[in-house]
Amino acid sequence: MTGAAAPARPKKDLKTILRALRHRNYRLYFFGQIVSLSGTWMQLIALNWLVYRLTDSAFMLGFVGFVMYVPNFFLSPFAGVLIDRFSRWRILFTAQLLAMINALLLATLMLTGIIEVWHIVVLAAVQGLINSFDFPSRQSMMVQLVDDKRDLSNAIALNSSMVNVARLVGPSIAGILIATVGEGVCFLINGISYSAVLLTLLAMKLRPLKIAPQSKKVWQNFKEGVHYAGKAPAIRSVLLLLAVIALFGFPFSSLLPIMARDVLKGGADALGFLMGASGVGAILGAVILASRSDVKGLEKFLAGASLLLGLGLIGVSQSRVLYLSIGVMFFVGIGTMLQIAISNTLLQTLVDEDKRGRVISLYVASFVGMLPFGNLLSGTVASAIGAPMTMLIWGCICLVASTVFFTRLPNWRKHGYPMIERQMASESLAEGDAPTSPVS
Repeated sequence: MTGAAAPARPKKDLKTILRALRHRNYRLYFFGQIVSLSGTWMQLIALNWLVYRLTDSAFMLGFVGFVMYVPNFFLSPFAGVLIDRFSRWRILFTAQLLAMINALLLATLMLTGIIEVWHIVVLAAVQGLINSFDFPSRQSMMVQLVDDKRDLSNAIALNSSMVNVARLVGPSIAGILIATVGEGVCFLINGISYSAVLLTLLAMKLRPLKIAPQSKKVWQNFKEGVHYAGKAPAIRSVLLLLAVIALFGFPFSSLLPIMARDVLKGGADALGFLMGASGVGAILGAVILASRSDVKGLEKFLAGASLLLGLGLIGVSQSRVLYLSIGVMFFVGIGTMLQIAISNTLLQTLVDEDKRGRVISLYVASFVGMLPFGNLLSGTVASAIGAPMTMLIWGCICLVASTVFFTRLPNWRKHGYPMIERQMASESLAEGDAPTSPVS
């Protein structure tokens, strides 16, 4: 007796995992970014090393990071208004060009031997201003890089994987170069690496977006975007969860040096192992997300990512054995990556096209913009009660946030699934638009 055959499940082979690379524009973006981001991570490591070498001050090390990231909190939402008004391609191209100039200026000051700490602070602040426009424009343009919106989640997952591969490769190369030829060469290589992105952007042929003429002022457009996100429960809940996790969960890296040296009694190598384990976990998380072909159901993974991150932070806070901490950090990396990438995927899928820039800029403010405040808060609390207790409390907050989001999943699906279906239907109608030059 034979029953009806069960429907075949999609195979999780390499072709499925890398399916976004079949789109020419995304393929150009991917390989250009992996070169540039490796250079970016080289510069970040070299810059931190240089600041600490020149000042021997942990405060200055934190202050430089603060001025580099805090502009995202204040400026990204307004950058989103401009992204919805003008060409995302032009904004991204301009931001990448300015970032190249900034890196080359830093390299020139270093290689000529005239660099001072105030130069670093100013250039870090300038880079923060550039990033306030660069990051939301890159994320908003992602939907233009794939011809089939069903591949959007895969594209975002591969993008996260690319970032974490660069996070592993860039610092490794930077360590060798700093020891042999100095920080200036790292800055120079980063400046040159931006040419890969600029060239691939010029080679793209993008589908034109219909940008409606705007009679409203920038402030009115900004309020309209905030109101749009606030009245949509599916969008609002994702942004709120991300903001909480970014404030309390993601700053774990600022506490790891204390955990490595004072709690685990290790050195720089111990810190490297902990960060490396997190990076490897993040790459695995990206592969897990890339193997999925359906956006529906990701909301469960989002709740699970917050849960995994919270449990991981609690585990690291209680561990006094390096090898155990390394194993736990692997899962912290998975939870962190899934939290970031799934939030991005869901927002990109839910949002109306004419509001995309503003909503993604709110995503940037909730994610990157909250990090400097989280780092300052973590450092302040840790100085009072210690890093292990701080990490334990932060992990518990992540668990509470995950539980609240999980209990609201039925309501999320009630509002979110119709939005996803509507966006997929509108994408199908737009597939007949012919690609054109990005500068048109």
